[in-house]
Amino acid sequence: MGPDPAVAAVRLAVRRVLADLPQGAMVLAACSGGADSLALAGALAFEAPRAGRPAGGITIDHGLQSGSDKRADAVVRTMVALGLDPAGSVAVTVDGPGGPENAARDARYTALDDAALRLGATAVLLGHTQDDQAETVLLGLARGSGARSLAGMPARFRRSDVLYLRPLLELDRATTRRACKAMGLDAWDDPHNIDPAYARVRVRHEALPVLERTLGPGVAEALARTARMLRDDADALDEMAARAYSDLETSEDGADVTVRLEGLEGLPRAVRTRVLRTAAVRAGSPPGTLAAVHIDAVDRLVTAWHGQRHVDLPGGLRAVRRSGKLLFGPV
Repeated sequence: MGPDPAVAAVRLAVRRVLADLPQGAMVLAACSGGADSLALAGALAFEAPRAGRPAGGITIDHGLQSGSDKRADAVVRTMVALGLDPAGSVAVTVDGPGGPENAARDARYTALDDAALRLGATAVLLGHTQDDQAETVLLGLARGSGARSLAGMPARFRRSDVLYLRPLLELDRATTRRACKAMGLDAWDDPHNIDPAYARVRVRHEALPVLERTLGPGVAEALARTARMLRDDADALDEMAARAYSDLETSEDGADVTVRLEGLEGLPRAVRTRVLRTAAVRAGSPPGTLAAVHIDAVDRLVTAWHGQRHVDLPGGLRAVRRSGKLLFGPV
């Protein structure tokens, strides 16, 4: 008799990503103790030895709740019991621009980068599911941030020489919960995941259920499918924009980033606005708060300039048109 279907689904998803990695490379599971990442850790502990590779686990203690250190210790003990080795926790300080969610995410990824490099891990597995993807797409739609936001979370990405993989993006949250139950794993429900102060929580518990009732079942799956289709388009446009930015970037005293207008004006809008966003971010504007409305205003300095002086941007920056160039720098 084979494993529970939910367990089999999670294991298969992990097996597929492991097959694409170099032989013998160490893999880490990022595990919060919630059902998604716990099911992922359980599947990795089962599949890694069969693939002939070492596997460990890391949990991040954000320090945002009383007793978070004890919770992190409990997660470590669970990972050790699963057979993940090494298994440990890293405490981080959550502060910085862009609100608490952005600050927590930045601190978490920085800690995961450091842990992976310290342990010599080739890849870190993340437990995001199809439901997380649907929520990300809806949040992007609400912000009006364009195709990149609607493309959702990538199944794989690299930062600081560490490869991050999301094996569970094709599986829903209910599957990971069933898998944990079948594996005898006691998942932890983070109180932040039911706190309506967070936009993602409101999407999860209010917006998506309304859409399901109004439009019928399968909304989350359809949103995730839309993200997959848009990602190829967004990747191609980003590549074109990166080449254009490299050609157009120049230097100017008093500006952090400068872009020549000649050559910029004639670009397709989808490419041109990506160049402008890249310039703003490189000058120091926080990506999480730099919205389409800001980029549209900067674009008007290029395509509909009537002497307007500047555009204010998040992060205490402004974009100014001067002498055939766009200058991005501090106010």
